[in-house]
Amino acid sequence: MSVTLQQQQQLAAAIRDGAEPAGLLAGDFALGLEVYRHAYRARLVAALTDNYTVLGRALGDAAFEALGRAYLDARPSRHPSIRWFGHELAAFMAEAGDDLVPHASLVDFATMDWALRGAFDAAEAPVLEMATLAALGPDDWASLVLHLHPSVQRVALAYAIEPAWRVLREWEPESGTDQPELPEPVPHPHTLLVWRQFGETHWRSLEPLEAALLQAVADQAPFALLCERAAAELGDAEAAAPAVIVALQRWLSDGLLRA
Repeated sequence: MSVTLQQQQQLAAAIRDGAEPAGLLAGDFALGLEVYRHAYRARLVAALTDNYTVLGRALGDAAFEALGRAYLDARPSRHPSIRWFGHELAAFMAEAGDDLVPHASLVDFATMDWALRGAFDAAEAPVLEMATLAALGPDDWASLVLHLHPSVQRVALAYAIEPAWRVLREWEPESGTDQPELPEPVPHPHTLLVWRQFGETHWRSLEPLEAALLQAVADQAPFALLCERAAAELGDAEAAAPAVIVALQRWLSDGLLRA
């Protein structure tokens, strides 16, 4: 290892991890490192604010900064792009104490924020059109395998946070108005669907049947198996195929499937 590379690594460790500098980086030069350390940490906390806008509003500036700094200490940034700093925040919050996470529903706020950012940044792909399916013959449907668009994400939430999330998302704290009164998140385990269509992110809560069908699609189950899954969920074999067709029509309209 060259001396220059070694010094670069020592400088990075001193700024990122607070390691004691050595060699040419020691002495009076070490005093200046505090400026870089502060700027580095502040920039990463600011990146968390960008990635978790609604969570930040739910917590408030001071509490969110404390959470961000605790997360940075526990899980330092290792990704070359600052965009991905914070990908483990929800998991970190699930294990944190009440001093950082005063209500368990805040974990779901983090999960929803991150899923929406992920959907926005997901790869492009052509969507499946109704005309493509209309061209299929009767014998083609049973073995038909559908594919989710890259932007589609399904995340498990423990609380019904969506009403409160929407209020906070529409709130503009820069206007000087106080935080609006929030609907109380009540325990409600369910699946949230997140996706991107025409450059905008969307979300909606899923009923158990649609959640099960989308899981089957993600598992590459053929159309015949989707109908079997629907029959099991509904307890009615005759209602299964019509229910799958209704779901399929909505998926096509929302752009959830790729060609």
